[in-house]
Amino acid sequence: MNRRMESSKLGLIEQSWVREALDELPDNFTITDPSISGHPIVFASVGFCKMSGYPRDEVIGKNGRVFQGPATNRRSVMEIREAVREERSVQINLLNYRKDGTPFWMLFHMVPVFGKEDGSVIHFVAVQVPISRKPRRSSVGSEFCRRNGVDSCETLFGSCRRQVCSDSAVDLSRVLALESDTSELELEVPREASDTEKRRAANAVNNILSVLTHYSELTGRLMCGKRCCLSAMGLHGSSIASSLGRIKQSFVLSDPRLPDMPIVYASDAFLKLTGYARHEVLGRNCRFLSGADTDPSTVFKIKESLQTEQACTVRILNYRKDTTSFWNLLHISPVRNASGKIAYFIAVQIEESCNNQDGQCVSPDMRQLSTVGAVKVAVRTMSMGAGSSKS
Repeated sequence: MNRRMESSKLGLIEQSWVREALDELPDNFTITDPSISGHPIVFASVGFCKMSGYPRDEVIGKNGRVFQGPATNRRSVMEIREAVREERSVQINLLNYRKDGTPFWMLFHMVPVFGKEDGSVIHFVAVQVPISRKPRRSSVGSEFCRRNGVDSCETLFGSCRRQVCSDSAVDLSRVLALESDTSELELEVPREASDTEKRRAANAVNNILSVLTHYSELTGRLMCGKRCCLSAMGLHGSSIASSLGRIKQSFVLSDPRLPDMPIVYASDAFLKLTGYARHEVLGRNCRFLSGADTDPSTVFKIKESLQTEQACTVRILNYRKDTTSFWNLLHISPVRNASGKIAYFIAVQIEESCNNQDGQCVSPDMRQLSTVGAVKVAVRTMSMGAGSSKS
């Protein structure tokens, strides 16, 4: 009992027996904490320290960028940062550097760890599997031999070792330079992880998550490898909620990264229009508003716009919770984050009968576009803020 009480005062990774359990795993991995400024490493496995050449005390508290170097692909780094911002998994081939400065290719597999109660991201687990597959070295040498009229590179290198070539032979210094530069040329060619290495990374992630979820029960803050709480998918309670809450128009946000593209935010005006409570809306696909007399061709047009990631406007017959129908002037548009990737789809609803009766000077099109613009500003501002605090 006392052990449980003491554990609740500390984070999971701070527990000595949790660290001991993680140290028993043979894999190369780190665990980071996105809630701390700079998103530092809070645990580094024995295998990772051995692979990188860094002692643990030189790794803890540092951001993972310290292992990058001049030949690390910037685009790959941006993909990792974007995955952190979007709180999702990523698997990518990456060139990193050991403490002694030597570069090495690895398969980088990172996954978020979620709190079971509120669905927030508590940690990121990053597994690193060295890539053993080397790029072919014969292509450069073969091209060298072809240009110099030599039938076999083996013959060329063998003859140059036996005698110093004169004017009639290939310049020996060029051959030796080619041989010495091979390691540098290999760095420029990205290595591809094998299926075996990918399986190793996936198995390692599963083992680490198993340890974390098991020991999280002692701290009172349960963890899981998937976002378990549907209410957490909603943006209520986050920094963006206040911005979205000021928008008076009826609209919902759906997340295309989640299965079946569920609603993750519903405005108060949407709840008033449809008669549903918020908990009855979050986590459901927008199709629940359709009914017996909804035109299938209109539904198909909506699906097509989502698949092509294009905006569309339709007039569709929808149904409230009390089963009464209404004509919905619906506008759907993708909402991109600060890096240009689609974060959500927004669906803005205007009831046709109300629009004809209220005598508003602003057209439905302008009201919809104004709502879309306000949501885009809020989402981009949120993603930029997340990037500065987590990357």
